[in-house]
Amino acid sequence: MERKIRIGMVGGGKDAFIGGVHRIALRLDGYYELVAGSFSSNFDNSKETGKNLGLAEDRIYETYQEMAEKESARSDGIDVVSIVTPNHLHVPIAKIFADKGIHIICDKPLALSSKEAIDLKNIVESKKIIFALTHNYTGYPMVRHARSLIQKGELGSIRVVQAEYPQDWLTTKAEDSGLKQAEWRTDPKRSGNGGCIGDIGTHAFNLIRFITGLKVEELSADIHTFVKGRLVDDNAQIMLRFEGGAKGAIWSSQVAVGNENNLKIRVFGENGGLEWRQEDPNYLHFTKFGHPTQRFTRGSGSASEEANNITRIPAGHPEGYLEGFANIYGDISKKLFAHINKQKYDPSNDCYPTIYDGVEGMKFIETVLESSNNNCKWTQFNFD
Repeated sequence: MERKIRIGMVGGGKDAFIGGVHRIALRLDGYYELVAGSFSSNFDNSKETGKNLGLAEDRIYETYQEMAEKESARSDGIDVVSIVTPNHLHVPIAKIFADKGIHIICDKPLALSSKEAIDLKNIVESKKIIFALTHNYTGYPMVRHARSLIQKGELGSIRVVQAEYPQDWLTTKAEDSGLKQAEWRTDPKRSGNGGCIGDIGTHAFNLIRFITGLKVEELSADIHTFVKGRLVDDNAQIMLRFEGGAKGAIWSSQVAVGNENNLKIRVFGENGGLEWRQEDPNYLHFTKFGHPTQRFTRGSGSASEEANNITRIPAGHPEGYLEGFANIYGDISKKLFAHINKQKYDPSNDCYPTIYDGVEGMKFIETVLESSNNNCKWTQFNFD
């Protein structure tokens, strides 16, 4: 490594949650150096954040437009930008940086609509931008192990897929209490028309796609808002029909009392089944029909090469959420280093979510809304 990847950040100012997570993740393996930022629409907040992070004063910017313009003109300008703002700003910011030839790492969901997402995809393709979307759960070692089991045919033909992501933090109208994270996530102008389904339902959908590779042919969705006066959904139940005949379901909820971040997935095939839980992420349970259940452990001899490649410490020392994010940053760093050093890169090595996963996520949200608005009608899912 001749030099570190120079990264900038838009969003993630003082008191923001996800920006701090991204900063920990990008530093974990030492591949990146945070050198510039426009951390808040409030310039005082941005300056304070940048100063606390040790940034040079002239690289703390009042606007992201100014940041893109000045960083692209510097000989030591940023190679990539991390976008960690509320959802409605993802595409406008990404377009500005893509136009300047700066690569992009963006928080999910990608956009407010599939049209907006496709417009961005076209720009990314035309400008040959490296683009990663931080569906961080794809970066967990045991998720990679589950994927490898299915790819190797250990489960046989897939029959049933069940994913759920229940939380309880929006059980009351937290958006009226001054909680910033609740305020923007329940405002359709900033979060998009999908509330719970956009915030966490997309994670469950993406996890199904990543682990199984199955495409949804059609779905039937029933979304609901339980908290009076809330402007977006806070619970969603979705039935899925996959190509090849497999069936499935997704449940996402932010009013499920007693659940914190209880994402889990179960996949059943003709020969076996597996289960993974995000709150106990270092283990994967796998059962072959007629045999005792096996427990695969992250960091042990039972883990696959795909899992071990993104494992840092031995079994028994937990890894989880932050490391999952760091693994996404690590995956994309390989492609960025190849680009910086003008080296060949094999695209088949890509294991991080891309702009195409982001477009799929927006189409998922819109198909769910269409179905639910038509009395849970089975609705075709269009991947094209």
